Amino acid sequence: MKRFDVFALFLVFNINIMATEESKFEVVSKAENYEIRYYEERLVIQTDSGTQNNAFRKLFKYISGANNESKKIAMTVPVTQVKDKKGDFMQFYLPEKFTKSNTPLPEDNSIKVTLIEAGHYAVLRFSGRANEQNFNKHSKILKNHLIKDNISIISSPIKATYNSPFILPVFRRNESMFLVEWNQIVN
Repeated sequence: MKRFDVFALFLVFNINIMATEESKFEVVSKAENYEIRYYEERLVIQTDSGTQNNAFRKLFKYISGANNESKKIAMTVPVTQVKDKKGDFMQFYLPEKFTKSNTPLPEDNSIKVTLIEAGHYAVLRFSGRANEQNFNKHSKILKNHLIKDNISIISSPIKATYNSPFILPVFRRNESMFLVEWNQIVN
């Protein structure tokens, strides 16, 4: 088999094993460079992001069965990272079928099941690597657009990633997000 064929199969295989469920949202407004989305409340598991790899491994172990029910849970997207006054966290969204009452409890006490309240988020999509430099660059761009458009920012920037690290950077979907105050009526 030619090298390109093997690479193409690898890409297709990796795309197909990625999550199928994505957090649902409604786009309530579109600007030239960003959109405002409304998300219903969502359930996540989260842990301190000390090191990205360690945080990801902990959360992945939980969905792989390291919970009080030894239940495997489907991977969803996005994976988010939040730095705020409470700390630096990585989050996996749980599939929609889970509620606070039927979610398996983590075996690792550094993992918390948390409810993200419903709200409006300004979102700027970008490709490439989701490293700090690229994320900070796009967060700054989004923040400047929001300030220019007189939209109040409520949160620190949120990094959302959607793809496996094996996907070529040019094909990756990443987002910079801010929770915003949104009370405009959309027709």
